Amino acid sequence: MQKSPACGSSRYALALLSSYGFFVVYSLRVNLSVAMVDMLNNTHQSNTNHSGTVCPRHSNPAVRKHNHTASVYNWDSETQGWILGSFFYGYILTQVPGGYLAGRFGPKWLMGFGILGTVIFTLLTPVAADLGAGYLIAVRVLEGIGEGVTFPAMYTMWAAWAPPLERSRLLTISYIGAQLGTVISLPVSGEIIFYLDWTYVFYIFGAVGLVWFVLWAFFVFDSPNTHPRISEQERLYITSSLKNELSTSASNIPWRSIVTSMPLLAIVVAHFSYNWTFYTLLTLLPTYMSDILGFSIQQNGFLSALPYLGCAVVAVLSGQIADYLRETRKYRTVIVRKSFTLIGMIGPAVFLVAAGYTGCDYTLAVTFLTISSSLGGVSASGFNINHLDIAPSYAGILLGITNTFATIPGMVGPVIARALTQQNTIEEWQIVFYIAAAIDVFGAIFYAVFGKGTVQSWAVHTSFYHAD
Repeated sequence: MQKSPACGSSRYALALLSSYGFFVVYSLRVNLSVAMVDMLNNTHQSNTNHSGTVCPRHSNPAVRKHNHTASVYNWDSETQGWILGSFFYGYILTQVPGGYLAGRFGPKWLMGFGILGTVIFTLLTPVAADLGAGYLIAVRVLEGIGEGVTFPAMYTMWAAWAPPLERSRLLTISYIGAQLGTVISLPVSGEIIFYLDWTYVFYIFGAVGLVWFVLWAFFVFDSPNTHPRISEQERLYITSSLKNELSTSASNIPWRSIVTSMPLLAIVVAHFSYNWTFYTLLTLLPTYMSDILGFSIQQNGFLSALPYLGCAVVAVLSGQIADYLRETRKYRTVIVRKSFTLIGMIGPAVFLVAAGYTGCDYTLAVTFLTISSSLGGVSASGFNINHLDIAPSYAGILLGITNTFATIPGMVGPVIARALTQQNTIEEWQIVFYIAAAIDVFGAIFYAVFGKGTVQSWAVHTSFYHAD
């Protein structure tokens, strides 16, 4: 089977467009974390009792360039936690349905309309905030419902598009958009707020999402066989590489085998554990930068983005290395997945705890947080794409199941973290970091014991297993 060139190929075009899609998804998910710092009534906040262990404030940049007319709100710490976590209450509802619907009706339009819905509700965010915290929480829940289908739909898409030995490369390119969305959204949101006001964060990123939807609608197709412009060489390369892996009976889903699968449970535990750390930092890092390290809204965005820039770079590099190790057959798939998971979860845990002990050494704190998130990028080629190794035909459904459990940290993590940090002391944040690190280490060990790298018997109608 002759390998089709990557340059100019339809599968790599799909990787880039889906990466843009995840850029939009994560931009819309995290911009509230930065905006929140400026949405609060500063006079009310300044009356809060700050412990002497909180670092002295850095000098704020001079005057803002434009007058600010956006509203500010008197939300307490608990309300902030609920607002930041509310997105995930909607997100968790559409994970498994998203995987099922993508397999039944095709992933293209499911993902397209899911993100479009999120874009529309993002544009309504300033209106909802003015109406009250309850309305803002409702809008964020609806955003989550729209966004919940994106990962299951994309995994279903990749089951039809990604040759087995290119999975790590294609998926890390695809999902690097999530990291880039965070990397770009955090500092750009800070700049938008500095020069305009916080409402424009939602308007500008919403417009970027509308552009993506138009491109997705015109250039993406559910499978190589339905793509009108794909070369015959590439179509044959993809379909022949997958012919022994995809079930011929996708309508009869083996639910009992799926829910009792130990390899799937291993992914569930790893995914839940990784996301506890990821979501805690994603939603609360701007708050930590502001309340503990004392950075202004403008400095905050740039520094909060550094960990995710590192993660994006490491994720792409690890994808290249993982596929190289599998292609050369030096290491079995299961060894690659477990090794990358252990590095990508235990490494972040160690540096996250270390960050809590840097005191007011700003440089060291940001460095440790950046190393922590960067090492997390290694897991992108570990448990994160293992669904496609064990059951490519049902990858969307499996991702829906694991992401359902992995969304729970997004719902409860920020609420617990804010409840534990009401006085905003370094000691309180150390407890938050310890909890996240302990969960991370447990998940890595569980996956290392129970994870698998071969197509499971219930997922295919032949006895063939891809190179493991």
